[in-house]
Amino acid sequence: MRVLGIETSCDETGVALYSTRDGLLAQRLHSQVQMHERYGGVVPELASRDHVQRLAPMIEATLADAGLDFDAIDGIAYTEGPGLAGALLVGAALARSLAFALDRPAIGVHHLEGHLVAPLLADRPPAFPFVALLVSGGHTQLLEARALGDYRLLGDTVDDAAGEAFDKSAKLLGLGYPGGPALAALAAQAPADAVDRGSRFRLPRPKLRDADLDFSFSGLKTAVLTRLRKGVAASDRPAFAREIEQAITDVLVAKGVAAIERTGRTRLVIAGGVSANTELRRKLDCAAARLRRTHPEFEVFYPPPGLCTDNGAMIALAGALRLAAGAGPRSLDFDVRPRWPLESLSAP
Repeated sequence: MRVLGIETSCDETGVALYSTRDGLLAQRLHSQVQMHERYGGVVPELASRDHVQRLAPMIEATLADAGLDFDAIDGIAYTEGPGLAGALLVGAALARSLAFALDRPAIGVHHLEGHLVAPLLADRPPAFPFVALLVSGGHTQLLEARALGDYRLLGDTVDDAAGEAFDKSAKLLGLGYPGGPALAALAAQAPADAVDRGSRFRLPRPKLRDADLDFSFSGLKTAVLTRLRKGVAASDRPAFAREIEQAITDVLVAKGVAAIERTGRTRLVIAGGVSANTELRRKLDCAAARLRRTHPEFEVFYPPPGLCTDNGAMIALAGALRLAAGAGPRSLDFDVRPRWPLESLSAP
């Protein structure tokens, strides 16, 4: 089965063609970062208009890259939610219209389920069941994934997500948008004694020692603002950025390990845009090495670096898995869900 995947939940237009037999055949991705950068964040109306302009040509280009035509498509998957309502509608409308014209099944995919299955596209994919740590700009969640669509929420963010903490801290530092990669790049410039320098402006690790598995990063953002108002020398900016990165990743790793210990699972899957962060991966690899001393079977899994942020490949894969279990409707009826709890899904 060849499934065309369409992702338009926010500020990336993603298109991919996935084969259940041959894997990922082709994909295209356009980021709207440059367009939104001048505004310091995503402008929903501009995002929707850009999706309208780019989506159809990108679908044609993806099929050309794969050396196939429209008749080769067996099904279509699109992001149904969560995300920006207008942006979601662009992808849903085109997907349903194309599916109707081709007389193919179409299915709406949960954006976060796409992220959750993205590590299955890696050379070393995980198998269900596992604990999933989803970390992105708008979501930070821990889930027990027992099977596709069978998810139990273990912990959620009570305010800002980890990605928001990165972006907002970067904005306070004047690093622009998107802030996460810019802050990580500045942190990488920190000198060898960055830990010692960082101790002079030690930041909180919110909920690090709480018994629950929830997250809270709004207090960290406030602490960053307070420290900047006191003054951070130009020479200390890399060390300060590193301390911000350390504070966020310390919490993510601690909660992820706690979820593994609490559930007794042996696989931890990291997904979402923040999963591309090099320091987070380093710490998780170190934590995995420690856990294997007592649990030799423990493993940690990541998406391929190019599939951490929003993309069409993860939507195509998630759609293919669900379509293979039962075809989607052949109709023009569709809806989008700007808010859609992942744990409300059911198995196909």
